[in-house]
Amino acid sequence: MSGRLTTHVLDLSRGLPAAGMKLQLWNLAEGAGKLLREAETNHDGRLDAPLLEGTELVPGCYELLFMAGDYFRGGRLEEQLGDGESFFLEQIPIRFNIIHAAEHYHVPLLVAPGGYSTYRGS
Repeated sequence: MSGRLTTHVLDLSRGLPAAGMKLQLWNLAEGAGKLLREAETNHDGRLDAPLLEGTELVPGCYELLFMAGDYFRGGRLEEQLGDGESFFLEQIPIRFNIIHAAEHYHVPLLVAPGGYSTYRGS
């Protein structure tokens, strides 16, 4: 069985998937960050393909960086802000380790303008 890395974003302020949230995947091996992927969530708050799978998924330290401020500025909350204002959560970094390359690593993000939660999903 081949391992893979996936994510899913839910907008708790709307009770809906966070469609259109941009994110980046970084490999943090040996302290130097290397950008591996940039992606955007689909209508279901998911990506159309895994971020990493098969031989691309190797043990190490990774970071998912979610562009929450851009997402909320572009959505329904835009009318509550003036032009160019920032949200409390501009970017959300989630740093985690891949230990076993044959496993499925799912990193969900539950987000609202003032807070977030994550866990290792299935």
